[in-house]
Amino acid sequence: QVQLMESGGGLVQAGGSLRLSCAASGTSFTMDVMGWYRQAPGKQRELVATITRGGNTNYADSVKGRFTISRGSARNTIYLQMNSLKPEDTAVYYCKSLRPSGVAYWGQGTQVTVSS
Repeated sequence: QVQLMESGGGLVQAGGSLRLSCAASGTSFTMDVMGWYRQAPGKQRELVATITRGGNTNYADSVKGRFTISRGSARNTIYLQMNSLKPEDTAVYYCKSLRPSGVAYWGQGTQVTVSS
């Protein structure tokens, strides 16, 4: 059974940092494009950052220079280092894995709340 499990969310003051982790299990994710998305209340889910199997990264303009996505050595774990957090970063953060076949898997999400 394919599973993605996020962790690391929480409550932090503006200007603070958090590090999210996503551990994938159930199959090999070496070939997948993996990424982080977020959904704030009343808003659509949006891309935060993605990373390819080759290590190429892509970021939403709103997080460039503040967030860093990385992939663990085992290739089935990704991280999102979030610095200089703002209240507008408050959202549920989801991990996604996109297979070469086009099938996508999602985690259950982890809440990030940034207080002003």
